[in-house]
Amino acid sequence: MVPIPGSGLAKGLAVTLRTMTKKTVTEQYPDTQPDLPPRTRGVIGLFEENCTVCMLCARECPDWCIYIDSHKETVPAAAPGGRERSRNVLDRFAIDFSLCMYCGICIEVCPFDALFWSPEFEYAETDIHELTHERDKLREWMWTVPAPPALDPGAEEPKEIAAARKTAEKLSAAQAAEAAQVAQAAEPAQPAQPAQPAQPAEVVEAGEAGEAAPATEVTEATQAKPAEVTQAEPVDPTEPPEGQS
Repeated sequence: MVPIPGSGLAKGLAVTLRTMTKKTVTEQYPDTQPDLPPRTRGVIGLFEENCTVCMLCARECPDWCIYIDSHKETVPAAAPGGRERSRNVLDRFAIDFSLCMYCGICIEVCPFDALFWSPEFEYAETDIHELTHERDKLREWMWTVPAPPALDPGAEEPKEIAAARKTAEKLSAAQAAEAAQVAQAAEPAQPAQPAQPAQPAEVVEAGEAGEAAPATEVTEATQAKPAEVTQAEPVDPTEPPEGQS
């Protein structure tokens, strides 16, 4: 479709007219702070704990306005027989905001999420040399960084949050197991039940004899009755039986 001549000019004039008809609103700054968008590029905050002094932000900065100093420290072996390692320790992290063009490349290339945009904008100075802010000031600006927007309903959990949650769960489980071991060790041992005293030998023998005596009498009585029955008086064959004359 061939554009109509002068259509672009008409669209521009329409935008101008709409803007002219809007009501002018004056914000009472500095008594009233402006409501800034959440992605406002004010200053750069530094989360020092995440910085590994990889120097990637300083190398990628097109204005070379980031200054980093560090030194190496030897870390002892974590296990017996292991090898000692060396790590970089941050000494200085400064940004010259008189040179910074707020492109955000340093924030994008940081692999460990140590740099963030802050909406803070009240850092004007009367001397240009005072616009170079050190890591202490950058760390203060870190606490003005707004929270990230909420994820969409069905979105995957960020890897950083998942790793932190798993680490916290493992730590809590280890602490619970340690507490259970300490509680088990602190429990008092149950006293052993006292053994029943043994009966004296005389009592035992008397009891056994008392129990055995009736058995002996019964045995003798039962054995004597057949003996009395079998030992009957002999019959004289010369005498006639009873009832016969």
